[in-house]
Amino acid sequence: MKDEDFYSSFFNSSFLITCNKKLPAPIPYLKDSFGQKVRVLDISLDGKLNISLPVATRCTKHTNNESVNGRSLYEFDLAPFHLSPKQNKLTVVGADAAGIIYENITSDMLNATAACVSLSFYVDGELASNESCTGTHCCDTPIQQSLSSFLYYSTVNIFNSNYSNPQINNYSCGYAFLVKDGAYQFTTTKGLDKNTFPVVLDWAVGNQTDTWQDHSACKSEHSQGHPAEAGPGYNCNCSAGWRGNPYLLHGCTDIDECKESSHECFEGARCENFPPGNYTCHCPDGHKGDGRKSGTKCTRKGKDNIIIIALSVSVSILTFIGGTFYVYWTSKKRKLMKLKEHFFQQNGGLFLQQEVARYSGSNEMTKIFTMEELKEATNNFDEGTILGQGGQGTVYKGILPDNRIAIKMSKISNTNQIEHFINEVILLSRINHRNVVKLLGCCLETEVPLLVYEFIPNSTVYEHLHDQSQSLRLTWKTRLQIATGSAGALAYLHSATTTPIIHRDVKTTNILLDHNLTAKVADFGASRIIPLDQTQLTTLVQGTLGYLDPEYFHTSQLTEKSDVYSFGVVLVELLTGKKALSFDRPETHRNLAMHFHSSINEGGLLNIIDSQIIDEANVEQLMDVANIAKHCLRLKGEERPTMKEVATELEAISIVEKHRWEKVNLSLEETENLLKATPSYSFSVVDGADKRSLQSGSDSLSRISLSLNGR
Repeated sequence: MKDEDFYSSFFNSSFLITCNKKLPAPIPYLKDSFGQKVRVLDISLDGKLNISLPVATRCTKHTNNESVNGRSLYEFDLAPFHLSPKQNKLTVVGADAAGIIYENITSDMLNATAACVSLSFYVDGELASNESCTGTHCCDTPIQQSLSSFLYYSTVNIFNSNYSNPQINNYSCGYAFLVKDGAYQFTTTKGLDKNTFPVVLDWAVGNQTDTWQDHSACKSEHSQGHPAEAGPGYNCNCSAGWRGNPYLLHGCTDIDECKESSHECFEGARCENFPPGNYTCHCPDGHKGDGRKSGTKCTRKGKDNIIIIALSVSVSILTFIGGTFYVYWTSKKRKLMKLKEHFFQQNGGLFLQQEVARYSGSNEMTKIFTMEELKEATNNFDEGTILGQGGQGTVYKGILPDNRIAIKMSKISNTNQIEHFINEVILLSRINHRNVVKLLGCCLETEVPLLVYEFIPNSTVYEHLHDQSQSLRLTWKTRLQIATGSAGALAYLHSATTTPIIHRDVKTTNILLDHNLTAKVADFGASRIIPLDQTQLTTLVQGTLGYLDPEYFHTSQLTEKSDVYSFGVVLVELLTGKKALSFDRPETHRNLAMHFHSSINEGGLLNIIDSQIIDEANVEQLMDVANIAKHCLRLKGEERPTMKEVATELEAISIVEKHRWEKVNLSLEETENLLKATPSYSFSVVDGADKRSLQSGSDSLSRISLSLNGR
């Protein structure tokens, strides 16, 4: 075969499959965007591609938690192929092991889409028997999303070996892998005897702009296109009565139903394979009918045609009368059902109306925008107007005649995600706070739901902290202002609204800065309302790793204290200038919250403070804010302060900071009045061998020394 013939034999470079002919049996494989070889097991015309992916393995010694062997992390970019969410699972095997899968590994932000924790228990010194993957020694979870770029990771001893038994083995191993549903059967007696498992990918032809109506890749004249199950593009199949390869010219051939006995001709009727793609049943001489079992069959011709006609007319009249009554009775109901289906498919408009009516105290949105207005404002949603992309959608910058706006186009790949869009509309329409981004309106005219916000010009806190190209440097005064404003917004959500609202995804990428560097809390797509008679909700765990409350992760019990933990991570991020989760740092430092705790316990807190603020900030204030963060990051939610207490404490620290910068000299009488008006809350922080008392209000203003208690 010539080279030009070889390179014209596949659809495009992504579909190129080559074989390693050096082995005894040639092995087909394709390459991902990183150049990694991925073994191909099987490919079918129905849009499925079976491949083989490796097991992420992490083994550590019990004595010092030192890694023994194995590769614990794998990343792949298989675009344009996608992991089939219906046919794959993330599976974890091991004692106190965990596995996590992330999406969009080619972008700056890693979003976890699935996680699984495998526990272990011992009875009388022996591993408890378990033959099913239900959470003990083995767990599995659906992928839930269609991913093309992903990373999966394995870790072990996530509970510090509290459930391990060193007398049985001197090391523990955790295995995390993606596997086709039903291709792995767990058993404690057999263990894990493979290092690769089969995985199912969805494939399609076309791209973002192609639709299944174009079906230009369906070469056979007897073929048709249909939308792909996941991602852009479409698949082809042969028309009814035809079979074969629809992607080849003349690839679909006529099925001879008569030879294969797949026809439904009535007994005694003769089957003829005509017309093409169908067949005809001929009744014997002296009989009439279409000859089909599901049709009029074959009946003998007779003289009772008049009786048959009379009966047919009578039945027709009765059917007409009954049908007319039925149509009259069901016409309004049918119209209502169609209207409900239409609104639900078009952004869940009816559901939105029901939710607004349910919360009668909600404010109506200021404006319903048309699609034409928003297209004009964004230059037809040009890529150059994209401000950012997150877990719930893409945000565009737009310009209206009277002001600048930000437009959020939600990600809705299935009808269940419409709830996120409705949820955010309901929440934001009920919120009025200077530190919460303002909702201006929405658009319900397109298949993709749109929300219109006020435009916040100075990007996110995350970008200013971690993007080296940002020219604006966040001073300690500005960081304290951001922390105080954000805490006030969360306290408002928790306690000042009619019913408490839990944000559920507090992080620096969801805190925006306006032209005055005032913090604006955004992105309420994951938020939840807690009824007045409840203190917690049981939900599917959702959030961002690094900020996610560990108590919520393990119990699925969502409380206001979950936001408190996430805000504690934000405080540490403001203090240190480090990312909440980074695989570029040593393993013990990857999780910023854990690194912060260990630094406090080892007396090295000041060593991790951001060098940009260490010289300008008051050390005592840094310790105060670190103390608040420490209490927010307690593992048990009941031991954490409320957001109202945190906001009050930060406000007191900000007052001291403001007076220090402005050099305001208060008289004795003014100071006493200020002390009386400021409430007091007390926390404590341990920094190495020293323990210092931290109080706000009167103590914060009158504190002149640091006390050491020898602990």
